[in-house]
Amino acid sequence: MKARIKWVEEVSFIGETESGHAVVMDGPPAGGGRNLGPRPMEMLLIGTGACTAYDVVTILKKGRQQISDCVVDIQSDRAETDPKVFTKIHLHFVVTGKDLKREQVERAIKLSADKYCSASIMLGKTAKVTHDFEIVEG
Repeated sequence: MKARIKWVEEVSFIGETESGHAVVMDGPPAGGGRNLGPRPMEMLLIGTGACTAYDVVTILKKGRQQISDCVVDIQSDRAETDPKVFTKIHLHFVVTGKDLKREQVERAIKLSADKYCSASIMLGKTAKVTHDFEIVEG
């Protein structure tokens, strides 16, 4: 996998992926930015959330569960000194569907956390990563 990061101005950058997509990242005004896009560490968090949500949705669909929505709310803490790595990450899944089996949702989240989600497993090397979930009928 390849990526390219191009400096635009001040602390604003464009990240380009090998698959041909681009995203603007920027810093806050206090750090010399114009707040034009997410911070790089925010990108790590949303990438992790998307990685694990992808796994959970895919696993539940393969398990013939009638899933209609999956939202992951993430709370994190970072170290106070440099390098300001993530120290705690909590992922709260809200999984919506018809007659979803609690055991299958729990299993999908566990499989993602322990086996499939490269992003959360990697971040788990510096942070304590925890999960919980709720099921919404719908």
